[in-house]
Amino acid sequence: MDKISIFNRNNMDTLQNITFTDEVVSKLFGKEAAEDEDFARLQAYYIKSRTHERLTADLPLRILVGHKGIGKSAIFTIARHEDKENNRVSILIRPDDIANLGKNEDDFDNLIRLWKTGLLQIITNKICESIHLQFPISQDIKEYGRLVTQFLPFVKQFFQKKLEDKGISGTDKLVVENFLRINRIIVYVDDLDRGWESKKSDIRRISALLNAVRDLSNDNRGLQFRISLRTDVFYLVRTSDESTDKIGDSVIWHNWTNHEILLLLIKRIETYFGRGFDVDKNRHVEQRNLANYLNPIFEKYFTDRGKWENKPMYVILMSLIRKRPRDLVKLCNAASKCAYENDKNKIDTDSLKSVFVNYSHDRIQDTVNEYRSELKDIERLLLNMKPSSQERKAGKGYIYTTTELHAKLNCIMQQGSFFFTNGKVATAKSLHHFLYKINFITARKERKDGFIDRKYFEENKYLTSGIADFGYDWEIHPAFRWALSPDDIGSIPFSVGLSADN
Repeated sequence: MDKISIFNRNNMDTLQNITFTDEVVSKLFGKEAAEDEDFARLQAYYIKSRTHERLTADLPLRILVGHKGIGKSAIFTIARHEDKENNRVSILIRPDDIANLGKNEDDFDNLIRLWKTGLLQIITNKICESIHLQFPISQDIKEYGRLVTQFLPFVKQFFQKKLEDKGISGTDKLVVENFLRINRIIVYVDDLDRGWESKKSDIRRISALLNAVRDLSNDNRGLQFRISLRTDVFYLVRTSDESTDKIGDSVIWHNWTNHEILLLLIKRIETYFGRGFDVDKNRHVEQRNLANYLNPIFEKYFTDRGKWENKPMYVILMSLIRKRPRDLVKLCNAASKCAYENDKNKIDTDSLKSVFVNYSHDRIQDTVNEYRSELKDIERLLLNMKPSSQERKAGKGYIYTTTELHAKLNCIMQQGSFFFTNGKVATAKSLHHFLYKINFITARKERKDGFIDRKYFEENKYLTSGIADFGYDWEIHPAFRWALSPDDIGSIPFSVGLSADN
């Protein structure tokens, strides 16, 4: 047990210092991926948002869309636990479960049919496994096409017979009885981006899957699907298949504000120390009034020079993450380990500064890994977005008007053309849109108070349309800048504007 003193809410600095061992850091900030987290810890710091409410609504189809590291799997994990607590029939389908479904099928209609029958086989087998029953449903589905539209009555009849034969008992019996009462099966399909290569065949398979689950949920009221998709995967499918316009009402775009991420960080800290934190009561509290909650772990102010001098530490943190909780976990984990190496009991300015370069390189690599499937030569594009010697002499770089950004992209393309995986030749406009979509650049406006209002793709997808000028310039996100300026890292705190508080 960590040695801590009794917490005084009127003086949060009275908390006895902790030591940032690997075990403490893991428990304090949590795992990067929800599936790797101890469930009790995840449940303790989880914030139930409107996205959670929308995903778990009693509706046939929910499609959760968001970038990697934004918490899609965490929502699924908590939602499935709630299903279990309420004795609802709930199963999880992973990519390896459906790896071969329709893989070599060229006819789209037949591909949809294969998805339907294949999914029903998997669903039934997984349901039976979850309640410890043997049920050779696969052959039945192959023989009786009617099950595609009469699936729930078929399962209901099977379960009723098992109950009559007293073949189900204990908790399994409660689950079956609840199913017979509410007639509801919830199917979660997660991690579909695993192995994604942006090929036409990949896009067709996901498109066929979405068409199949829409048909199945419409034909079998009570059979509900919850699907998570990475932003770029959904965008490619949505713009490649006109039939996906029918699922628009089912799509839930998952994103965070910096304020919500700050609340999440505070809740992680408070629950680590065994204290409660009411997120709802603090949703509208100004961040400077919430900052004291960070004092046991972080130094209050960033003491370096430049635009960041004596700015609250939470402002620095929020400016360096891409509105992804995973970015914050990575940054805090690295900085706390540096503090430990230097025998410090708080994450101070030096601890943060020492990890900026590696943090930035990791964000570049994450982005390359995530989106190489769409643009094979993405690494060349990103690294060539570094400020040129001419831009440095003029005191520019990182921030561009639309005209300046297109000019820079045209200059980069003179060294070699770029081709998207779908075969299209990239233009300055399409690369501009791509960089915005992957959060490498953000739209920005300077506020009168000196902070920066940054807009991300999920918040406004049409700022790069070119149809109208919304008055935004474009900025390479601060998270990437140390990797792009290895010989000038000391100047970055002088040039990066900090994100607005809320």
